[in-house]
Amino acid sequence: MAIEDAFRIRATANATLERARVLKSGETFAIFDRFGDIQSVGEGPQGVYLAGTRHLSRFALLVENQPPLLLSSTIRRSDSSLVVDLSNPDTSGRLRDSLAADSLLIRRRIVLLDGGCFESMIVRNHSQEVLDVSLTLLFACDYADVFEVRGTQRRARGSLASPRVERDTVYYSYAGLDGKRRGTVLRFEPQPWELHEESATFRLRVEAGRQATLAATITFESPDCREPLGLIHSFTDASAESARRLREIRESCAELSSSNDLLNAWLQRSFDDIYLLTTPTDQGPYPYAGIPWFSAPFGRDGIITAFQCLWLEPDLARGVIRYLAAHQATEEIPERDAAPGKILHERRRGEMADLGEIPFGHYYGSIDSTPLFIHLVGEYFRRTGDRELLLTTFPAVERAIDWMRNNEGHPGGPFLAYSKQSSTGLVNQGWKDSNDAIFHADGSAARPPVALCEVQGYAFAAYESAAMIADVLGRHDIARDCARRAERLREAFDEAFWCSDLATFAIALDGEGKACRVRSSNAGHCLWSGIVDPKRVAGVTRTLMSSAGFSGWGIRTIAEGEPRYNPLAYHNGSVWPHDCSLIAAGFSRYGEKHATVQVLSGLFDAARKFDLYRLPEVFCGLPRTRGGSPTPYPVACSPQAWASGAPFLLLQAALGITVDARRRLVQLDRPLLPPELDQLELRRLRCGDASLDLVLTRYDRDVGVDITRRNGDVQVMIVK
Repeated sequence: MAIEDAFRIRATANATLERARVLKSGETFAIFDRFGDIQSVGEGPQGVYLAGTRHLSRFALLVENQPPLLLSSTIRRSDSSLVVDLSNPDTSGRLRDSLAADSLLIRRRIVLLDGGCFESMIVRNHSQEVLDVSLTLLFACDYADVFEVRGTQRRARGSLASPRVERDTVYYSYAGLDGKRRGTVLRFEPQPWELHEESATFRLRVEAGRQATLAATITFESPDCREPLGLIHSFTDASAESARRLREIRESCAELSSSNDLLNAWLQRSFDDIYLLTTPTDQGPYPYAGIPWFSAPFGRDGIITAFQCLWLEPDLARGVIRYLAAHQATEEIPERDAAPGKILHERRRGEMADLGEIPFGHYYGSIDSTPLFIHLVGEYFRRTGDRELLLTTFPAVERAIDWMRNNEGHPGGPFLAYSKQSSTGLVNQGWKDSNDAIFHADGSAARPPVALCEVQGYAFAAYESAAMIADVLGRHDIARDCARRAERLREAFDEAFWCSDLATFAIALDGEGKACRVRSSNAGHCLWSGIVDPKRVAGVTRTLMSSAGFSGWGIRTIAEGEPRYNPLAYHNGSVWPHDCSLIAAGFSRYGEKHATVQVLSGLFDAARKFDLYRLPEVFCGLPRTRGGSPTPYPVACSPQAWASGAPFLLLQAALGITVDARRRLVQLDRPLLPPELDQLELRRLRCGDASLDLVLTRYDRDVGVDITRRNGDVQVMIVK
């Protein structure tokens, strides 16, 4: 296997997350099937993971030694628990103690909290007679690193001790090659009739019309992460505490609701998934990128998710900024693609990261995290007026600016470009980081150093934000220098990247300064950043929204007809919701509101077709057909933070809404609502220490805005 393929996610029949049920708390996440089971089948990702290691690889229920029948399966909003209703298989006439169909209702309720997995199982007898029932739970622990589950082969593994079985408890232990011990403890109540190393069997006698209850508490131990359970000892305790935390979050955040119940379902699922993925750190909340493959802090993903939610929930951006500043690179480490001032690409835990079998323990191989970080600091300050964070973060901003200044030289102009230093790192270091994602019009790969078009937009925005920050803090020399660099970059960008015959910007310049003349979604990010000359906007919009660019569900990463276009590929023709949301925000910035609303409507229609109204990380770019559905990408993460953030940025773009705490102003610039939406209500929108509620109503040619509550000094301006 080539080095660049070593960490590729293998697409197998069992790897898909379609209709999976996902839970997460802190550093622990779990993937169940719709039955509430973890099936030990093939190379699937099901399991319970802690800090990059799968602790529980099987947890499956049998009724009379047969799988039960599925009635329903959902995630409950009130406490983020999985609720599954099952019934018994029909064993009448085949067993001595047979069960007729529909005799039992078995309700499984599972919640994760603080390093524990808690299950309550209620078995209710709906027959007219006493029933003797046998229930068996099968379990196993494999301690596979998440990269092993992805498909990476290892030469050696640690040692799994023989499980220790006591009265109602089974203990598992794994000694890793990194010298760390990881453990799992399974406790059952009541005491099982039979308890073995990989199974617990319960014999229940249930009176007609009555019920019996079983409970399983599974705790996970890892030196990489200690999440104390405190007073949480049961499903009831865990459910109550989870519900309390959710209420606290919901009551502190701005809230969106609409006249369209399906849109509300999408917004609720997206909010819940961002909460699910957001992990407490020493610096504040951080949205981990996605489950299962990217449940870790990623710089780019966290920053973009923070941007998407900034107008509604700026505290998320605050946590992202503080975390990334704390983990900024301080020295040159080629094997990590690290250099002083660079912002993190990703930070992994687990045995393979500890041993250096993967380079991603602390990895800095992204060209865009650093300018995006600077830009986020600036936009957070505009949104909140939080001068305290600005002061404490400015040293990290200065180091990031220095890194940009030292790396903006390229044969094509004053551009940021990448060329990997690590022998095992990423070849491509923009958000499209597949090995085949950046190429010329003849299909040949772009040779490094590669200057991506959207990264120049991010750099432009970063310099503008840095100029504002420095000016506020009285560092006028830095402000003048950054403003000058931003203007120089704007002028050079248009000359080097614009392709008039394609009516768009080249996806990149290669190491010789030659343009990669390929129609891509990357150009839309340039609109979002503000680097684009207004005279180019109409052409870029037409190209992106043409039938080659817009699938009907969203904007393709690569336009149909380009040499490497493949609607089934990860980055070469697929649709990414976060990508579409940034492009839609770019349309809005330049007044192309109808294109913004078209993208919003397409992704809303797509969300309605996915299970639980959850947009995945990515889906295939096949054209929309009448009555059809978007085609899932087999190994997409779901949920994925920046896919969950997409509807919030899309609505912000449609409304043209910005919040400026320093001016105590909420502004709506030419607001527009899609035809599916008659009314939108926004509650508890904060502006400094003030807050307000708004109701927006769609009319034939306009959107009306009513202020239904105002608390404190805040003004609302509507630009028509």
